[in-house]
Amino acid sequence: MASTAPRRVLPVIVLSQFAGTSLWFAVNAVLPDLQQSWALPAAALATVTSAVQLGFVAGTLVFALLMLADRFPPTRVFCICALLGALCNAATIFLHGQFHLLVALRLVVGFLLAGIYPVGMKIAASWYREGLGAALGVLVGALVLGTALPHGLRAMAGGTMAAGAAAGTLMPWQQVVLAVSALAALGGLATAWLVPEQRGPAGQRVTPRALAAIWSERKLRASVFGYFGHMWELYAFYALVPLIVATHWSGADLSTVAFWSIAAGVAGCVAGGLLAGRFGSARIAQWQLAASGACCLLAPLLLHAPTFWFLAWLLVWGTTVVGDSPQFSTLTARNAPAAIVGSVLTCTNCIGFAISVVSIELFVRASTVWPLGSVLPFLAIGPLLGLFALRPLLRAA
Repeated sequence: MASTAPRRVLPVIVLSQFAGTSLWFAVNAVLPDLQQSWALPAAALATVTSAVQLGFVAGTLVFALLMLADRFPPTRVFCICALLGALCNAATIFLHGQFHLLVALRLVVGFLLAGIYPVGMKIAASWYREGLGAALGVLVGALVLGTALPHGLRAMAGGTMAAGAAAGTLMPWQQVVLAVSALAALGGLATAWLVPEQRGPAGQRVTPRALAAIWSERKLRASVFGYFGHMWELYAFYALVPLIVATHWSGADLSTVAFWSIAAGVAGCVAGGLLAGRFGSARIAQWQLAASGACCLLAPLLLHAPTFWFLAWLLVWGTTVVGDSPQFSTLTARNAPAAIVGSVLTCTNCIGFAISVVSIELFVRASTVWPLGSVLPFLAIGPLLGLFALRPLLRAA
């Protein structure tokens, strides 16, 4: 890592990334409460989750086309997006059952997350050019922990509406939403106040050449299509975790297990980053993709298994479903033509998150019609196609 970086920089970036990305699934964690009090249909989960993903796709394109993190100090961009995202998230408590406004707010939050997650990566890259691989594993781990956090907060809040129903007090779901908003705002302020400005590598405008390169460059195509298979599974799994856990637990216990199931991905990201130096990013991505795909296929057997085996399966799945993400980013950056690396990463992320919208809509809505044990194995389509796409990189490893 860069020797000039103050010691506080990486911890602040990691904690701020964790705080800001907690906005991603803040409403998902409390959606059971909203469905109860607002009489929302089961399919509302797909709509709310997809809105965030679509907002992120749009935001990523806009931020890249306008080069906002290059024209303005990235720490300020991060801070402003975190503060605005916190406000939009907190506004949820004033909607009083207006579902269309909730969806609109989630779309805006997703758009603002494009100024948090990728910009946080850019800030890290400006300080840790030599040790970016290790930093990337930690930063993606922070994203995973931020994704899990709302479930943990809901567990601490009591998990049920009744626990906070006393007159004049906030209900638990409102407490969770406000706590996530406050944390995101603090993360934005911490980045602006504690991370000095550092000139990083200049950004690049998105160019159509990137799409052509994704298809024509053999090694790049292998890493990108492997990533697409990974994205088919990842966010659909995150959206379905509460439904999976609900087959064994309810209330605060459900939220606790959901938190640990998602947070297990931190270990996958960090361990994968450490092992990649020895075995190579392609091999680590292969192992984790194969393991998560196996977890999909084992769902009919383990969904109603005894508690020990159910928990072991869920934790392994949570660990491996995201642990390959930093490795795919590394492979794509390494295999893209140097002149269009930024464009390739932007296009790859946008297509990947668009794929996640399709899988979320498909699997969450399917889960309202068919048993989970019949639906979950089809998540393995992504990992299987990803493993097939990775073959050229594995032969070269």
